Amino acid sequence: MSGPHRAPDPRRAPSPRRAPDPHRAPDAAGDVVRWAAFSCALVPVVLLWYGTSPAGAAGTALGLAAVTTACRFLLRRSELGARLGAERGTAARGGGRHTRSSTPVD
Repeated sequence: MSGPHRAPDPRRAPSPRRAPDPHRAPDAAGDVVRWAAFSCALVPVVLLWYGTSPAGAAGTALGLAAVTTACRFLLRRSELGARLGAERGTAARGGGRHTRSSTPVD
């Protein structure tokens, strides 16, 4: 059994954590990139564990790192474009086919 509960010391500095800003969107691209970086480290270890050559595991790690870097760049660029579009009031309204006004659409 643990010791008695003690009240927090009022002289101790508060935690440096800040409350999350409710107006700020979550960093979804950052989460994806963190998981991808984790995979870049985990996959070669698993490949080595199952008997793949070190050169093959290193090549896989480099390939995953290159793909992760490219995806991170594209995600950040997309977020920036969406943010700038929202500031200008020209945010994307969804996909679809763009046609001229005189072209009939079935």
